[in-house]
Amino acid sequence: MYEELKKIIDDGKKIVFFGGAGVSTESNIPDFRSADGLYNANTKYGMSPEALISHSYFMGHMQNFFEYYKENMIFPEAKPNKAHLALAKLEQEGKLIGVVTQNIDGLHQVAGSKKVYELHGSVRKNRCMDCGKSFDLDYVLDPQNCDGAVPKCDACGGVVKPVVVLYEEALDDTIVSGAVRAISDADVMIVGGTSLVVYPAAGLINYFRGKHLVLINRDATPYDSQADLVIHDSIGKVLGEVVGV
Repeated sequence: MYEELKKIIDDGKKIVFFGGAGVSTESNIPDFRSADGLYNANTKYGMSPEALISHSYFMGHMQNFFEYYKENMIFPEAKPNKAHLALAKLEQEGKLIGVVTQNIDGLHQVAGSKKVYELHGSVRKNRCMDCGKSFDLDYVLDPQNCDGAVPKCDACGGVVKPVVVLYEEALDDTIVSGAVRAISDADVMIVGGTSLVVYPAAGLINYFRGKHLVLINRDATPYDSQADLVIHDSIGKVLGEVVGV
């Protein structure tokens, strides 16, 4: 299977990668929906993580939101793994035309990828809700810039909100459109580390009209029967070995 994947990548001229939480778990970032992920975490707030990171909870309970968000959604010490590094290498070689990710950790960019479509935003991007000034992750995590847990803008004093798509919020149309274009233009689509059950993100796979659809995931997905190649293994292990990082 590895040899077949290597041939597909070698022959591919416009490769697009679509990734989910499984890409980040290999960097020790928990999967939101796994058995030991944040969905099943015991919280002191008496509600589900889904409710805690919703738009309505953010607007009504900012202190609790940011306390939970900083403790459970941000992993500043996480490093790119072999999957991130392999994709960055393929882009540098001119073979990869884009990474479409459901993850919010920003590790693809840390690894060196430039063409990244972050469907759910990024914890590394933050913006004042009042004046629009942008801030990095370090600013948000510095207690000196916060009122309790809530980060405040140093220009106008407004709340600094993470550029992350919360529950009840829509995906960014510009990012979705870019992802659709990349997927539509690709001759090879590699899907990795995602169960392909979360919509609307999972539906993007239907825009692929290229030659080879490759699925790499530890568990089976609803799209396995449609793929040209299915590998049930670690995405980092597979791409790391095939690409050579």
